[in-house]
Amino acid sequence: MQKITVQSKPIAGQKPGTSGLRKKTHVFMESHYLENFVQAIFAAIGGVGGKTLVLGGDGRYFNDRAAQVILRMAAAGGAAKVIVGQGALLSTPAASNLIRTRNTDGGIILSASHNPGGPQEDFGVKFNTPNGGPAPEEVTNRIYEATKAVTSYDIYETHDADLSQVAITTMGNMEIEVVDPVTDYRALMEKLFDFDAIAALIAGGFTLRFDAMHAVTGPYAKAILEGALGAPEGSVINAVPSPDFGGGHPDPNPIWAKPLVDLMMGEDAPDFGAASDGDGDRNMVLGRGVYVTPSDSLAVLAANAHMTPGYKGGLKGVARSMPTSRALDRVAAARGLDCYETPTGWKFFGNLLDAGRATLCGEESAGTGSDHVREKDGLWAVLMWLNILAETKVSVAAIMDRHWREFGRNYYSRHDYEGLDKTAAEAMLDDLRARLPDLPGQSFAGLTVASADEFAYDDPVDGSHSAGQGLRIGLAGGERIVFRLSGTGTAGATLRVYLEAVEEDPARLDRPTDEALADVIAAADAIAGIEKKTGRTEPDVRT
Repeated sequence: MQKITVQSKPIAGQKPGTSGLRKKTHVFMESHYLENFVQAIFAAIGGVGGKTLVLGGDGRYFNDRAAQVILRMAAAGGAAKVIVGQGALLSTPAASNLIRTRNTDGGIILSASHNPGGPQEDFGVKFNTPNGGPAPEEVTNRIYEATKAVTSYDIYETHDADLSQVAITTMGNMEIEVVDPVTDYRALMEKLFDFDAIAALIAGGFTLRFDAMHAVTGPYAKAILEGALGAPEGSVINAVPSPDFGGGHPDPNPIWAKPLVDLMMGEDAPDFGAASDGDGDRNMVLGRGVYVTPSDSLAVLAANAHMTPGYKGGLKGVARSMPTSRALDRVAAARGLDCYETPTGWKFFGNLLDAGRATLCGEESAGTGSDHVREKDGLWAVLMWLNILAETKVSVAAIMDRHWREFGRNYYSRHDYEGLDKTAAEAMLDDLRARLPDLPGQSFAGLTVASADEFAYDDPVDGSHSAGQGLRIGLAGGERIVFRLSGTGTAGATLRVYLEAVEEDPARLDRPTDEALADVIAAADAIAGIEKKTGRTEPDVRT
């Protein structure tokens, strides 16, 4: 074993986004690329000497090799200890929980979340701070500045650490503790939810299907749903993590989890269906013949959280990302809760959670969570749904009908235009941005614009300001359109268009979403000139 110093130089383009640095896998595998970024993380947190970190990832291609590099660099940097998931696996919420319960100095998570995996697909690295949440902008800015100043990095030349067995070993003076990735997370879920009630529901004939999408949540779902709660074997499908996610796209939505949707809409559907994504932080929920949008799911959980042991004392407040539908706002208003609207990116919820201002939070992109960790948590959301179903003893469809009759329905959809020319996409939004002051009063597709602005956020806890967070168009009938470019892809640009219309008439609560939103969809194209400026007549993905 020998510690060496490797000479390097800055590599352009290593600026972390809302969830760390994401690039094509082959880019991370290039000489010095991963090492430079890890060195920048170490520099940004004042070095790793004497510190304890958590390390793990979603098992995608290069996950195992990247983990070994990071261990050798941490040991060379003088780290006291690294807690790593067995096989270098940890779901993102499980990693957040370990960071918090072990009081570590943070953690490195290897994931590109819901993006595909494989040699030609995506990889990612992000740093989570000691509160368990994604690094805030102040930290990611330091990381980025450090990437522009890297001249060398220290690393051990040594054999790979054995991560196959739960054990404690050493590398130089650094302790490596390999832990079962599921154990601590399962213990947390048992504190938050009534496992006996859910097990009794399942024992009474309630059926479910959970699609782990060949991703990291598989072992967690097998241990909890089939193991602790007694769901029959086979209730969890695609449960073995695969480096390329079985050749699929591990994004739990009706497009990429179509086999599950088809099952749930069929004659022999189980009572409940769910899916999770690559790193376990997103979820999709379905009932027999019912798809629950992420925005509606967040609102339902907020309205019924008091039925579960971990939240029976009530909620301190709730929060949603700006593009998420305002269904949550209606619940908050009815229950007298503070409701915060933040930019997209889970890190913006961290201050609200840490300050005790919010308990539940969520995003329209299939992420929901609470103050139990500082990440969104797919399996947590599924377990809360099951706990609510166990208490109410009605179907998912009945839950949704009750909810809409009490609070009204926010018809909602997101249209993604993927792989756009980045320059053209940015020019389209720049043009729309310049026209915002003149839009109120104008009509498009029969709808009149009432307000138009660019969302900016002033954090109520630390006073930080985040500008340029999406273009919002409010229509006179209460409809809303939001335009923004996604920061989670690795190629081209993805335009996301968020469409919303409110319905309070009980006779109009069960219309098809596309029908309810038809005029809003037409207005969005007319306002931004999507077809004219991109050549796209239809979105690539509708969720």
